[in-house]
Amino acid sequence: MLSPNVPRSEPLSHVTSLAVFLMGALALVVPSGYSIGPVLLLLASAALLFKRFKCSSFVLLPQDRWIIVALVAYGLVVGVMSAVELGSRGFDRPLRFLLAIPVLLLILRYPPRLSWLWGGVALGAIGAGSLALWLKLVEGVARASGFLHAIQFGNLSMLMGVLCFAGLGWAVVQRQRHAWVALLLLGALIGMLGSVMSGSRGGWVGLPVVAYVLYRGYGRQLPMAIKAGAVGAALALVATVYLLPQTGVQQRVEAAVSDISHYVSGTETDTSLGLRFEMWRGAAQLIAERPLLGWGEAGYREALGELGEQGAISPVAAEFGHAHNEFIDAFAKRGLVGLAVLLMLYMIPMRVFAPGLSHPDLPTRSLAVAGTLLPVAFIDFGLSQTFLAHNSGATFYAFWLAVLWGSYRRTAYSSAATRPCARG
Repeated sequence: MLSPNVPRSEPLSHVTSLAVFLMGALALVVPSGYSIGPVLLLLASAALLFKRFKCSSFVLLPQDRWIIVALVAYGLVVGVMSAVELGSRGFDRPLRFLLAIPVLLLILRYPPRLSWLWGGVALGAIGAGSLALWLKLVEGVARASGFLHAIQFGNLSMLMGVLCFAGLGWAVVQRQRHAWVALLLLGALIGMLGSVMSGSRGGWVGLPVVAYVLYRGYGRQLPMAIKAGAVGAALALVATVYLLPQTGVQQRVEAAVSDISHYVSGTETDTSLGLRFEMWRGAAQLIAERPLLGWGEAGYREALGELGEQGAISPVAAEFGHAHNEFIDAFAKRGLVGLAVLLMLYMIPMRVFAPGLSHPDLPTRSLAVAGTLLPVAFIDFGLSQTFLAHNSGATFYAFWLAVLWGSYRRTAYSSAATRPCARG
């Protein structure tokens, strides 16, 4: 059995610390960088099969089981439904949610040092944003995308920047707090600029909710002067980014307004947003016909194509294989069953992390804030993109959920999950 009392000299603790550091630091700056840390953690988790633990003192709490249920439900439902149509390749991305479970058990037994976790996130955000700034301002690309699709890159860069804000609670109680606070603030700023350089508008929509989570975690204890200063600084930064023509933000906002205006007036549907509206309209018609189990991947493509041929939706929109909305896509392809497991995947972590937003220990609270922001951000991203249909989205969510929950649970619930070792 597993014991939560792990000596810091334990070799596997060093391995998990390094792997979690690489999960953040390399995520967006090298090809498939988001997979390097998870693969190392998965390989390390195999050691649990061969370890002998002297104490039968580790127990899975109900919260642990709920996280595992969410990962298993989503992985199996999406995997089985996809495999029925597509064979073994349909299990590719859903399998990542199942593989995150042994990693969760590893983190519960050998949690990483938080300095390595937050350091990796900060360096990863700085690296991603710096790469985006170089691509946009020096190489002159229209939308910075790094080694991913521009939407995936921009949204994940923003998420890493947002997670840097979550880490500030840990940073302010460290011995070298000024250096850590500066590093995390720099990561937050440059990571979010990476999203700006990518032109990914979907990630910006949820920023008020992100700000609310951060306020719930930290804002209520801050003096009014600091709150007012933070709001003023944020507004000034937004105005600067909007007004600088090099960022392209003003053009993207104006394009969004123009797309909506043309779609509502009926003069043009085949714009960026207009095509999304057409996809959603077509998916809504398909959902009404098969609400329980949906159409499946191939069935969805075929049925949407027929709607395009009939003129029910734009023929251009009918060519897309997904609905550009995580929830509509899940409902159309996997019915109420698929939508339910997707909601479980997001709602369960939000529920189990929520009590930690007021935890008296700031390092513990920082993990709870980060763990709450992870599904909040993915819900936001999913409003305009099928984010989990990409390897980067599935891997990032599944393994960061395992790392953040395992680390948080070890600090917040360790006393509740221990029993005295049996004698003899």
